[in-house]
Amino acid sequence: MKAIRVHQFGGPEVMQLEEVPTLHAGPGQVLVRVHAAGINPVDTYIRSGAYAAKPVLPYTPGKDAGGVVEAVGEGVRQVKPGDRVYVGDSLTGTYADYALCLPAQLHPLPQQVTFSQGAAVNVPYATAYRALFQRAKAVAGETVLVHGATGGVGIASVQLARAAGLTIIGTGGTEAGRRLVTEQGAQHVLDHRSPDYLRQILELTGGRGVDVILEMASHINLGKDLTVLARDGRLAVVGSRGPVEINPRDAMSRDANILGVMLNNASEKELAGIHAALVAGLENGTLRPVIRKELPLAEAALGHQLVMEPGSWGKIVLVP
Repeated sequence: MKAIRVHQFGGPEVMQLEEVPTLHAGPGQVLVRVHAAGINPVDTYIRSGAYAAKPVLPYTPGKDAGGVVEAVGEGVRQVKPGDRVYVGDSLTGTYADYALCLPAQLHPLPQQVTFSQGAAVNVPYATAYRALFQRAKAVAGETVLVHGATGGVGIASVQLARAAGLTIIGTGGTEAGRRLVTEQGAQHVLDHRSPDYLRQILELTGGRGVDVILEMASHINLGKDLTVLARDGRLAVVGSRGPVEINPRDAMSRDANILGVMLNNASEKELAGIHAALVAGLENGTLRPVIRKELPLAEAALGHQLVMEPGSWGKIVLVP
């Protein structure tokens, strides 16, 4: 079987397509034939060596995939060969022809959802759900600012928020991205490169500010976010690429809550709840992962470059 392998941390070029031994499902394990593997920004942090939890070298990248159960090991009853699934992490990495998984890492993929869309579910949608509902505890009728709404987590956040009855203000840095955010259900879409977009947010809320902010680039926006947050507002930090300076008085004057979001911190019970909701959303069509580009497995390095480009929209997936 073929797999992307990383033998040293570094730039995208350290990922190489190699022939590796065929995997077999041991007791309590499931072998999944990968039809599409999702690329996430966290994959690039891990590959570069900048992530706190570093894998043992060499390793195969990837946490997400859409595929079909190929074989099950002794004692596995939750899935069977032939089941369509989306993968939420694995034992061996998903940038490969096959991945070994635990049963709890697999979730039903409805027939109408493509494998590429399945590869776009786990990290983006589970992170968005955790940020919006488990951490920020958003409820119907509130207003949410999705700051950076064009990427995988941003689009997921817009779809989840719309289904839950929230008013959404989304932002994007390109016209194409903003159009996409509107198509996904945001009632208001602003250009976060415009010098007066913060004023527009306050105008849209009658000067009150937003109840919830999902922030994808805290290293740029955290200080500005606090100035458009309503009293008792919640600011969920989803992404950051470095430190930032803020004025604590902007948080104090609003009794604001700044909440860190890390999917890896979710408990087993929380994860079960997240994926039950996501499967239901995929089944009823309220959740519709948007695929920007499909690349062959050998072009994983290009995928890592594209996912980190400013103004990136939708999901990039690898197709073995």
